[in-house]
Amino acid sequence: MAAFPASPASSVVIVGAGQAGADTAAALRGRGFPGRIALVGEEEALPYRRPPLSKGYLGGTADAGDLELLPASSYADQGIDLVLGDRAVRVDPEERSVVLDSGTRLSYDRLVLATGARPRRLPVPGAGLEGVMTLRGLSDAAALREALHGALREGGHLLVVGGGFVGLELAATARRMGLEATVVEVGPRLMARSLSPGMSEHLRTEHLRQGVRVLLHREVTALRGDARGHVRVAELDGGERVPADVVVFGVGVRPGAELAAAAGLEVGDGVLVDRWLRTSDPAVHAIGDCARFPSARYGRQLRLESVQNASDQARCAAAAICGDPVPYEAVPWFWTEQYAIRLQIAGITDGHDRAVTVGDPSGGRFSVLCFRQGRLLGAESVGRPADHMIVRRLLAAEGGPVLSPEEAARPGFDLKEYQGRQRQPA
Repeated sequence: MAAFPASPASSVVIVGAGQAGADTAAALRGRGFPGRIALVGEEEALPYRRPPLSKGYLGGTADAGDLELLPASSYADQGIDLVLGDRAVRVDPEERSVVLDSGTRLSYDRLVLATGARPRRLPVPGAGLEGVMTLRGLSDAAALREALHGALREGGHLLVVGGGFVGLELAATARRMGLEATVVEVGPRLMARSLSPGMSEHLRTEHLRQGVRVLLHREVTALRGDARGHVRVAELDGGERVPADVVVFGVGVRPGAELAAAAGLEVGDGVLVDRWLRTSDPAVHAIGDCARFPSARYGRQLRLESVQNASDQARCAAAAICGDPVPYEAVPWFWTEQYAIRLQIAGITDGHDRAVTVGDPSGGRFSVLCFRQGRLLGAESVGRPADHMIVRRLLAAEGGPVLSPEEAARPGFDLKEYQGRQRQPA
């Protein structure tokens, strides 16, 4: 590996004040880092949790203040300089400085890029109409909440384009509010990149039961508005027209790699980093949604969008900056809440060649264990949090998980039998 900078850091600039950036600042102080820390965010709001934006915040059970990671006083108490409402526009690796939109220049010994990702918008006719939105940040969520409540008063319809995590959470929230909702997904099933076919079908069945119209293998070709320029109808391939008073694109994100690319750092579907989350410049780390890192566990490059990944990578980067580098090897895990369903995912299950279901799907308490070539990749669990935790421990065990698909498929199988077990050295 490339050598770590020989001299200890006396100043750290963190670009991006989301979960990853805020957790990096806290982890540095937690490790006793004595130098200056500047946390830069283009939003004016204090760092906040994003998962509730598509659920409690939209539904009106949580307000902006409820989402804050820490009160403002905590940053002051820890000596963390918050620079909010000011966007980083340029990084100068030779001078080791970051230039902000305001003209402010911040010098650093170490730089952490936690620049997140931005939602994609489909380039269809009518995409610029009023009421056509994306959801990523607090301002997006505030505008969407207002739009949904307006549509509810008028008996309107929500159209979600994309059947992924955020899209399905939005549909569930809309139905709980009393709105009609339609999900249009171009693929053959919901959450196809993240879930096994069985779990995808379980979610589809629940959305249908809740009154959501789910259209698979369909594509929005145009959006049409009224005389005031507000969206009212979506046209689909085949000519079908679907009511759409609010449209939300949930078709994935683009990693925030522009700043890194302009600074000459290596990028490719994200900012490329090594096992210690260092970019091609050893003085610069990239973490969270924007970072593409090598995974020894899965034998390929990954870019993950989750709170767990953001927080764990924040701690990894902080350790390296403080002179205690440890390769990033955390087990990925994710969750989503839709209606009464809490789905927890441990590991990366795409590419599996066998799936074994344990538990009772009809009763809403089951797990799908996913294997490839006889090796456990991960699990999807509904109503079985103990399964989720056991699989996380199995995946983290030295030598990898010992569980085989044949063992999982035997009658009476219980994951609790495998707690603490791991492969013996060859």
